[in-house]
Amino acid sequence: MSVRRLSPNQPASFAFTEETKTKAEWWISKFPAGRQQSAVIPILWLVQKQEGWVSEPAIRLVAELLGMAQIRVLEVATFYTMFMLEPVGSHALVQVCGTTPCALRGANDLMAYCKKRIGPKDHLSADGKFYWQEVECLGACSNAPMAAINDYYYEDLTVESLGEILDEFAAGKPRAPGSAIGRQGAAPEGGPLTLSEPSLYDGSRAKPIKSLPNAPKPGAKEPAQ
Repeated sequence: MSVRRLSPNQPASFAFTEETKTKAEWWISKFPAGRQQSAVIPILWLVQKQEGWVSEPAIRLVAELLGMAQIRVLEVATFYTMFMLEPVGSHALVQVCGTTPCALRGANDLMAYCKKRIGPKDHLSADGKFYWQEVECLGACSNAPMAAINDYYYEDLTVESLGEILDEFAAGKPRAPGSAIGRQGAAPEGGPLTLSEPSLYDGSRAKPIKSLPNAPKPGAKEPAQ
């Protein structure tokens, strides 16, 4: 496991927005009295959604909110790779899957493009809009190669389609997630090859339900007792 440390460049302070504070209190309320520390992961996630990353002042404030030792919150933040420990792009955090299925389908080309366009991995771009990194399997192997951009998956990528997607993010008009070639779910390219008969799903093959011999007819009143 790689060593994960906080960024050497930290803000002077951190404060919850009213919306984030309300959500944090909701999470805390889900746990019994004395067990509020169980909310540490969702509250750190709320911090990340607010700021884009988890800073040291934010860790201190979360520890104070939950009555935890700061080191315990730091342990959580540095253990889970879902938490970014340094500033990321204001427009997009690009996480390119580099595991075998994606690598065989062109992930290395995607990463070379990200390096050329954004800069070295695990670094903020010069304009502050993008940050990219290589990650392990994200579970969309059937639609390789793919990348997670912010909260969503973009699949069946090529260098060209990834470039178009990043152009749209740079313009503040992010594309809807999903397959770049219009694939339906994880179906084969071009559409499903089996179980494609509509009658399998539209109910036309369903047999009518036979009424029991003494069952009352629809709308009939039950006999008085």
